[in-house]
Amino acid sequence: MAPAARPIVIYDYDESWPLTFVQLRDGLPQALRELAVAIEHVGSTSVPGLAAKGAIDMDVVVPTSADIPEAIGLLAGAGYVHLGDRGIPGREAFTPPAGLPDHHLYVCAAGAEPLLAHLRLRDRLRASPQDAADYAALKRALAARFGSDREGYAEAKSEFIARLLES
Repeated sequence: MAPAARPIVIYDYDESWPLTFVQLRDGLPQALRELAVAIEHVGSTSVPGLAAKGAIDMDVVVPTSADIPEAIGLLAGAGYVHLGDRGIPGREAFTPPAGLPDHHLYVCAAGAEPLLAHLRLRDRLRASPQDAADYAALKRALAARFGSDREGYAEAKSEFIARLLES
């Protein structure tokens, strides 16, 4: 019997989230940090005041797509499991090793569209308290509606996110 899926819970903003990002970033292999041109804190936990599920989203930015295999190898050596692009070309996803704070780690080449979308959304929400409040309200409503259906929850947010990215 498969384990029950965890319900989606949206937490009020936690001022420790940026510190957790720094801890996770600084714990990445030194060789990866040297390869990367940036390691970005993205997602809802990167927006001061925004409610979130609490998992830290990190984008490791490498100079070119030719550098991605090296990054995959370095992360594998640190216990991260490569999941492929999970249907989003230009963004490689990883499951973190056990024992670390909850986070999602992605590797993207500089200029890759998924990276640019993460940065545009983060910056838009940081710049617009109204958009951030609307997004938080949507996330809370969708969490109540979708329970533990994470795919449904993510899909239901996509129209709102697309609208923010287009404007």
